[in-house]
Amino acid sequence: MMALMVHLKTVAHLRGRGDRIAKVTFRGLPFYSRVAENCDDVAHFNETFRWPIASRLDGNEMLEIQVYNYSKVFSNRLVGTFCMVLQKVAEEGHLELTDTLIDDNNTSIKTNVTIEIRYQSMDGTVGVWSDGEFLDVPDDRDGMFAFETDSLLSGQSHGSGTSPGRSLQGSIPTFRKAGKGVFSAMKLGKIKISKDDHKKGDEPAILDMEDLDRKAMRLAGSLDPDTISLASVTAVTTNVSNKRSKPDIKMEPSSGRPVDYQISITVVEARQLIGLNMDPVVCVEIGDDKKYTSMKESTNCPYYNEYFVFDFHVPPHVMFDKIIKLSVIHSKNLLRSGTLVGTFKMDVGTVYSQPEHQFYHKWAILSDPDDITAGCKGYIKCDIAVVGKGDNIKTPHKANETDEDDIEGNLLLPEGIPAERQWARFYVKIYRAEGLPKMNTSIMANVKKAFIGENRDLVDPYVQVQFAGQKGKTSVQKSSYEPIWNEQIIFTELFPPLCKRMKVQIRDSDKVNDVAIGTHFVDLRKISNDGDKGFLPTMGPAWANMYGSTRQYTLMDEHQDLNEGLGEGVSFRARLLLSVAVEILDTTAPEIMSSTEVQVEGVSNISESATGKIDEFFLFGSFLEATMIDRKIGDKTISFEITIGNYGNQIDGVSKPSSAKKKKKDGENEEEENELIQNSSEDEADEESDLVSVSCTPPMKPVITDRNYFHLPYFAKKPCVYIRSWWQDQRRRLYNSNMMDKIADKLEEGLNDVQEIIKTEKAFPERRLRGVLEDLSIGCSRFVTLANKDVNQAGRTKLDRERLKSCMREMDSMGQQAKQIRTQVKKNTVRDKLKLVQNFLQKLRFLADEPQHSIPDVFVWMMSNNKRIAYARIPSKDILYSIVDEETGKDCGKVKAVFLKLPGKKGFGPAGWTVQAKLELYLWLGLNKQRKDFLSGLPNGFEEIKAAQAGPGLQSVPPVSLVYNMKQVFQLRAHMYQARSLFAADSSGLSDPFARVFFSTHSQVTEVLSETLCPTWDQLLVFDDVELFGEASELRDDPPIIVVEIYDQDTVGKAEFIGRTFAKPTIKMCDEHYGPPRFPPQLEYYQVYRGNCTAGELLAAFELLQIGQGGRADLPPLEGPTDSERGPILPVPLGIRPVLSRYRIEVLFWGLRDLKRINLAQVDRPRVDIECAGRGVQSVLIQNYKKNPNFSILVKWFEVDLPENELLHPPLNIRVVDCRAFGRYILVGSHAVTSLRRFIYSTPDKTSNNWATAAKLMNGYMVLANGGSQPRSSPSLSSRTFSRPAGDITVNMDSEPSLRKMDTVVKLDATSDAVVKVDMTEEESDKEKKKKKKKKKGGMDEDDEPDERVLDWWSKYFASIETLKETLRAQEMAQAEAEEREDLEIAAEAADIKIDDLLLKGSKTNQKSKEKKGSKDKKKGLAADGSEKRPVKAKVDELLVYNKELESEYGNFEDWLHTFNLYRGKAGDDDEHALDDDRIVGRFKGSLCMYKLPLSEEITREAGFDPNMGMFQSIPHNDPINVLVRVYVVRATDLHPADINGKADPYIVIKLGKSEVKDKENYISKQLNPVFGKSFDIEATFPMESMLTVSVYDWDLVGTDDLIGETKIDLENRFYSKYRATCGISSNYSVHGYNVWRDPMKPSQILAKLCKEGKIDGPHYGPGGKVKVANRIFTGPIEIEDENGLKKQTEEHLALTVLNHWEEIPRVGCKLVPEHVETRPLLNPDKPGIEQGRIEMWVDMFPMDMPAPGPAIDISPRKPKRYELRVIIWNTDEVILEDDDYFTGEKSSDIFVRGWLKGQQEDKQDTDVHYHSLTGEGNFNWRFVFPFDYLMAEEKIVISKKESMFSWDETEYKIPPRLTLQVWDADHFSADDFLGAIELDLNRFPRGAKTAKQCSLDMIRNEHELPTISIFKQKRVKGWWPFVARDENDEMELTGKVEAELHLVTAEEAEKSPVGLGRNEPDPLEKPNRPDTTFLWFLSPLKAIRYLVCNRYKWLIIKIVLALLLLIMLGLFLYSMPGYLVKKLLGA
Repeated sequence: MMALMVHLKTVAHLRGRGDRIAKVTFRGLPFYSRVAENCDDVAHFNETFRWPIASRLDGNEMLEIQVYNYSKVFSNRLVGTFCMVLQKVAEEGHLELTDTLIDDNNTSIKTNVTIEIRYQSMDGTVGVWSDGEFLDVPDDRDGMFAFETDSLLSGQSHGSGTSPGRSLQGSIPTFRKAGKGVFSAMKLGKIKISKDDHKKGDEPAILDMEDLDRKAMRLAGSLDPDTISLASVTAVTTNVSNKRSKPDIKMEPSSGRPVDYQISITVVEARQLIGLNMDPVVCVEIGDDKKYTSMKESTNCPYYNEYFVFDFHVPPHVMFDKIIKLSVIHSKNLLRSGTLVGTFKMDVGTVYSQPEHQFYHKWAILSDPDDITAGCKGYIKCDIAVVGKGDNIKTPHKANETDEDDIEGNLLLPEGIPAERQWARFYVKIYRAEGLPKMNTSIMANVKKAFIGENRDLVDPYVQVQFAGQKGKTSVQKSSYEPIWNEQIIFTELFPPLCKRMKVQIRDSDKVNDVAIGTHFVDLRKISNDGDKGFLPTMGPAWANMYGSTRQYTLMDEHQDLNEGLGEGVSFRARLLLSVAVEILDTTAPEIMSSTEVQVEGVSNISESATGKIDEFFLFGSFLEATMIDRKIGDKTISFEITIGNYGNQIDGVSKPSSAKKKKKDGENEEEENELIQNSSEDEADEESDLVSVSCTPPMKPVITDRNYFHLPYFAKKPCVYIRSWWQDQRRRLYNSNMMDKIADKLEEGLNDVQEIIKTEKAFPERRLRGVLEDLSIGCSRFVTLANKDVNQAGRTKLDRERLKSCMREMDSMGQQAKQIRTQVKKNTVRDKLKLVQNFLQKLRFLADEPQHSIPDVFVWMMSNNKRIAYARIPSKDILYSIVDEETGKDCGKVKAVFLKLPGKKGFGPAGWTVQAKLELYLWLGLNKQRKDFLSGLPNGFEEIKAAQAGPGLQSVPPVSLVYNMKQVFQLRAHMYQARSLFAADSSGLSDPFARVFFSTHSQVTEVLSETLCPTWDQLLVFDDVELFGEASELRDDPPIIVVEIYDQDTVGKAEFIGRTFAKPTIKMCDEHYGPPRFPPQLEYYQVYRGNCTAGELLAAFELLQIGQGGRADLPPLEGPTDSERGPILPVPLGIRPVLSRYRIEVLFWGLRDLKRINLAQVDRPRVDIECAGRGVQSVLIQNYKKNPNFSILVKWFEVDLPENELLHPPLNIRVVDCRAFGRYILVGSHAVTSLRRFIYSTPDKTSNNWATAAKLMNGYMVLANGGSQPRSSPSLSSRTFSRPAGDITVNMDSEPSLRKMDTVVKLDATSDAVVKVDMTEEESDKEKKKKKKKKKGGMDEDDEPDERVLDWWSKYFASIETLKETLRAQEMAQAEAEEREDLEIAAEAADIKIDDLLLKGSKTNQKSKEKKGSKDKKKGLAADGSEKRPVKAKVDELLVYNKELESEYGNFEDWLHTFNLYRGKAGDDDEHALDDDRIVGRFKGSLCMYKLPLSEEITREAGFDPNMGMFQSIPHNDPINVLVRVYVVRATDLHPADINGKADPYIVIKLGKSEVKDKENYISKQLNPVFGKSFDIEATFPMESMLTVSVYDWDLVGTDDLIGETKIDLENRFYSKYRATCGISSNYSVHGYNVWRDPMKPSQILAKLCKEGKIDGPHYGPGGKVKVANRIFTGPIEIEDENGLKKQTEEHLALTVLNHWEEIPRVGCKLVPEHVETRPLLNPDKPGIEQGRIEMWVDMFPMDMPAPGPAIDISPRKPKRYELRVIIWNTDEVILEDDDYFTGEKSSDIFVRGWLKGQQEDKQDTDVHYHSLTGEGNFNWRFVFPFDYLMAEEKIVISKKESMFSWDETEYKIPPRLTLQVWDADHFSADDFLGAIELDLNRFPRGAKTAKQCSLDMIRNEHELPTISIFKQKRVKGWWPFVARDENDEMELTGKVEAELHLVTAEEAEKSPVGLGRNEPDPLEKPNRPDTTFLWFLSPLKAIRYLVCNRYKWLIIKIVLALLLLIMLGLFLYSMPGYLVKKLLGA
């Protein structure tokens, strides 16, 4: 690896004092030195910079050094520059010099710089230098050592290889090297030089630990001597040097296993459907399942609100590829299928990738698949949610939605997709395929051959492409292994598509059924980029490699699923040449095809070179070790085969195409096209013509390792394989991927480190994170430089070019961001920044995944008896070689531990966890011409053995085996200390674990410890005489890994596998000293995996000690077995086992709950045994579990020796046994408390300035009942302290908190006294505000003030829900703002509006706007602009709606009483141990408290300290207590449908102990969102009945009722909690009305009781509305009104104020549970983990020995109010004219108006007809009357009607109140013509125009901008409204205007003043004054004739008569003229 190194030593003769910094630049890549602080004239930098370079150093390249005066604030000022040409360096390789700098005027200045430069080239031609001689280590000038790149995770942190190009930061600590003087500090990315030099055996240095320790002490204050590295596996197997690569710990393929999914879709409504007067139905289709909504008649905006649920059990990616299709069908019925209006398609994956996996209330745009020119066909509003197992969906709160009518703003599209999607053509071109397998048996072929006489290829392939729910197929190429199609398949789909993947499948056409040969998925996200500089999806032409089952053809292929693309393919199947392109269509173009049918057409052939030049690749592999071979294989000989594509595959590789005549190579059929072989240049072919690939190791018999495994005796002779293959040279793709993968790996490792540091609470995680970011930014800039030289090669596709550009842009910006974030990493922001950086990691992984394949993956198969047994698949990019280090694959030329697994489904589950074989495998893949280096990565010390037939001249032939002549002998010591949280493998719920340690070919086991999940073996296993081959020094850097497997011993049968982990030993060579810092090694945690799931952790240490000439005598001595009982077992030696201290553990035994039967017998006399580290304590026996399941003695304790280091504490085991007769004990269940940390008691810190200074457990839970910090921070909206002389703290409450301005709640320490003011606004200013506002808005009626009488509990509830939504919105906004600013410091303040903080602060309308204003407006008493912004909400007292369970808000109410689940039975092997719930056999309630002895005196001296109770003082007694439980159930939402019709008939069942309340007769028909509004009273006795179950059942007429879902609440914990969850405290005290006080104890009594229990001073009520508690003063109102309006003095308001602020009281304060409604998920045991709906409810509890509570509050659902809407249609105008007159052809219309209320189409009403309107004017004076029931609060009309004739009962629907008016043209002999319509939402519709002229289309178009009115407020409106319809082009057009009057009256008013329909009595309307023409001609013909004559044709008739007279006269004239003339002429 070439590199240029510059050592910058000093800069001298500087002027003045100051901080200096230097910048060194070479080839455009700058490095900055650290800042040399406060230097005088000399700055000592002493840093080294290294540039790894890919091309040779050119003699005229420049190096530039700039020196700056450094300033933190201003930009750095340049002192001078030094430039030099590197000619001398290029020639000699080494140069030292001192030279002067020049300033910006190019004049020389006095300042000079001293540097040393070295250049190392590839071949070592330029001066060679070794690691040691270069870096002189400077003395430690007290520079802090910056541990950024190297975590101080363990004391033994070796330099983990700092990245190239990083300066050594700070000054370097001195190093001691065994044998040789001083040495380099951190290995600078281990520099490899030519091979001979490498053999000098440069051993890495050992950090001089004393030095490091000293610094570490300075850094960390003090590092615990016992510090342990909690190294996760990633850290364990981290590379130290570069000969080995990391093994992969997770064995089982994760994909391909089916999982449960539930997709729920609610179709709410549709709008703007195109079509006239339609009857729409919505069809919801997912995959092949279809469901339909009901049909709505004659409407373009149907309202459905129907809910559909689809359940699936399929593998994840099959699920995510399914298409969700919504279509609207017009007039579908039983007989006809209906016509399609439009469809919308999206894949499930798109929904799943949304936040919360759902779209909520979004509008889907419909488009017509048969006519893409048509545009939008309407919108459907729907919710779509996809729930996988364990996801829980947070439903946004279902209150009245108003803002969602804005369709454009709420489209059903993911973020970033434009609303106007265009149509596009997706062209998938399929060119040809290669290397197809046989798909038919040879028998058939032989029969054919006998008949036809020629040999045919046994496969008939075609390609099928699936995309967006459509399929396209190419033609079938009969019998061809190398088919050529040259066809393209064209899909027409909207762009960007909402379907992510295209599935391309080669299939074999067969008469019976077609089967898949191989499948390839094209992910559109990876082949396009949607940024500003993005590109449309494009790909190829490129080869896609397909993998699947093995290639032998069998009739029933057991791995056929693999060919369908499910699971990981186990063999190469074929490769397909394809390309993808997208063209956006211009739908206006006339010649466009308007249908979206899939088309197939031919394309021209593409040239050979289009996909790249074909080159010869060389793959070399060497098997260094084959161990852990499964015994099941038997003792047949075993060989290993390596294949790449079809090369090397000898059994079932290639079927010979009959067509091509190929020259056959010996040993195998080389299957590539003819041209390939001719292409390879002639001389090459000659030279290597004899090089035959060897792809299989020689067969060998396995040898027994132990009872489970064999190994192959390779020892010194390691077999090798090599394969030549020909592929298109597309290495660049892989190189770029590799670079990004390496950056990502490094980043991931760094992030894991940071997380470990945070988890183990080590010092300075922020430093490590900064180091990680630095590495990331360097890596990114390095990527950009390297990728830049990616010049235009042949075969680069458009995607290659575009991807390169976008990757470079992304990497560049990521590097910039990393730099920027690095500067923002502070101690308090580490966690937030960590999250941001994790996004980088995902992005990197995404970018690194190359969509265009090149070289196929390599498969390693273990063969036995010519059968394939097990395989490993190695991506070719991981082993690809490049001369540039960063581009090389991570496993290329390295030894990798590879675990073979069973193919396909066999590999799932237990079979997949057992290792089939473990290989130590060395692989190298590269171009044949680069192959000289292929052995360089192997461990040194071998000789090559060539194949026998190789001639003497061929030096380049690879070896067939390697013989190692160097071997080292070691002793391995495995210190197996303990394991914890193991998998439960026995039916008792425990295991009998033992561990088996494998190293090389040896294995040993620990002893079996019975019945435990947390075994402490404390055992040392010694492996003697372990032989390892290779050089000592290399082994020291890079020992092989150790595999530890943990098993469960069974009395019969084989031991059962529990899990496995890997470890690397610490190595000591014989010439090294055994002592600190590396020895003795420290115990580390290793994560144990079982398949992909974790199955526990192992605490162990491993050391590998070299045995030198002196034999074992030289090794550190082993102590003999100390423990006589354990026999010959060696314990872990003292230096390694942890240091112990004495702890006392106190146990609070409270009781046992819900114990299940054991072996059919009930548990009667249980006892609890507690055990920790071999010591323990037993509870007293419960004499009769049924009568009283609580313990009589509450507290016991025991003492135990535990490690000082808390992370090493062993788990504590809780076991419950049942004492049966005759002294038998039966285990009921057990629980392991894995971490005792949360129970450690720390003494209260007197100086701490937190109010809650009482003793607290580490996570904020309390031990002392009266002690206390709360789990959540106390609510504080903005903290500002008032300077006030030491008085008391005041909290001021105003009398009427109308608009509450919460200004400040100040956190103060317990000792200081200050005042807290909480301001409320005054009512008056508030009223004036409102008035002003009304005038401004001009339409608001004065009666906006809510009337006390109409307010009920529901008003309170709805107001609270609004607040909840506002809070959530505020949180979202704050978050968005914070994200924009990316400054998390700011975010901390802005998003402080947590829900908890807004708890119950009176009515909280303006908090948001208040937040931003400080105290500026406080003086005015009102934030002036605050209330201008929003309409003021009415003053309603609120409660708190939690959108989750109360438990999650209050830490499960485990403030002092914890619940431990008891498990029994085998753990389930499902992915997430999802079946654990079935294993729960009961619960133990109690608590623990541990502390170091001796305890300080102060605590025990406190007054009233009861020594029997230990740390658990003032805990209530646990005698049985009678309680009245009152359960309020408000409503349920989103229930899972239980009936066939997609609905349910829910009712409530409540169980508590023996009592059960069924509310069956009050079921709610056909409702999935039922409002129950009920309260239930149950009496119960704690502790016997403490688990409350609230279930929702579905009522069925026949058969049993089904459970929909249930929720369980532990009432006991709530009852005893100090958060006082018995009865929520409301925000205001009132004695009557809807907000009446519910608790039998008044606030003052509660306060007095709390003060007494907490032993605090108070409450002292003072004059003027003040109360003092402890040292806080609260103020508030002191008067109260009773029912009669009389005012009385009271202290209750004051007391309530204190209770609402109880968390501010010092020492005992905590948040008291407010008056609330909680939302609990309903679960169904049959469908574990998937929510079946939610229920809103709350529970009050009242002890029976207290005064009885009042009656329950009435929360019964509001009854809808009966209204009557009277609509008078006065006139119409400008109605379009439809008809042509029979006689005269004039346009006219016969107008009538039709109207109805939405949902009541059947009650539609029509006016009479105004015939023959010629101007579009119509006069009606007609009245419609619509009675309806209306819910004011929800703004919905309630309709009850039977769904069909067969329905049992009526169903209630809630529908928004919308009035529809339509104008029609009446036709007598044909159907009436629809002309136009308008729909008015009665709550908000535009005010009608005063005159017809002013009425226009804008009233509808700009509906959102215009002021709207509500008929419920206005009661009466009159005006003109437009009628609209849509024309052919989908544009709205005005089709008429109507003058109408709407009058709303209540039912009572309607009775008093009734009116008639139409123009009838009572209160008749006068007849309209219509022109005489409005009648029908065939009803009164005379009138028609008269009308025709008189009116229309009068003049015409006169004209005709005159003309006729004239004609007659003319006729007469002509007639009589001749006679007259004759007379005249004749003179008669």
